[in-house]
Amino acid sequence: MAYNLLKGKRGIITGALDPNSIAWKVAEKVFEEGGQFVLTNAPLAMRMGKINELAAACNTQVIPADATSIEDLTVLFNSAQEILGGKIDFILHSIGMSPNIRKSKPYEDLNYDWFAKTLDISALSFHKIMHVADKTDALNEGASIVALSYIASQRVFPDYTDMAQAKAVLESIARSFGQVLGKKKKVRVNTISQSPTMTTAGQGIDGFDAFFTYADKMSPLGNASAEACADYCISLFSDLTRHVTMQNLFHDGGFSSTGISEAIVEALTPKA
Repeated sequence: MAYNLLKGKRGIITGALDPNSIAWKVAEKVFEEGGQFVLTNAPLAMRMGKINELAAACNTQVIPADATSIEDLTVLFNSAQEILGGKIDFILHSIGMSPNIRKSKPYEDLNYDWFAKTLDISALSFHKIMHVADKTDALNEGASIVALSYIASQRVFPDYTDMAQAKAVLESIARSFGQVLGKKKKVRVNTISQSPTMTTAGQGIDGFDAFFTYADKMSPLGNASAEACADYCISLFSDLTRHVTMQNLFHDGGFSSTGISEAIVEALTPKA
């Protein structure tokens, strides 16, 4: 059921790759709730995914942009305002990639050039997006910016390797830039720490199925789906959360507050 929560609002959604991605689900929900938006992704990712199909379904356009490039981001914000007919009310940052993970490099033997690339793509791009949005005066008063994170920013998860540091930096950037933009234009900046989700990117991590199953058994409400995460994003883009900012918001079915669950105890108890 739609409530027109985003009627009249304009935004930018990054990172939609295919129907499994959270950004894809967010785009569909924004469209359902009456919001207008443009889609963007890196040119390489666009060739790998189905973003043009999503654009057609949501009656919008795709603007290719490398989120690590100030020049590309400047074109993105200028073009988005021209296409949408005004300043931006919401942004979703759903960008993450680790060359070390893709190349199966263990944490104790990282390629440091790749590590720097992980941080640039997965975290510093968030800073660059807000930097360009601020410098070009692209944001409306009271706009909302959301980035997707994961609890590995605070806890150790094997095989998540340098993405854990990237998520920690991402969350720190949200707090620091949230203060700046909040004072300037009452713009909200938050991160969502989502459950492990069956996305294309998530399933590229070794041991992901074990992550997923363990979290689902630990969480009183079970893992949050991509669709549920999209609903949460909509609430943060809407005017219903005008005083929520600089927060890392757990959307994980209670996993982050659970020490151990009966399901885990049962699984670990030897059978008589």
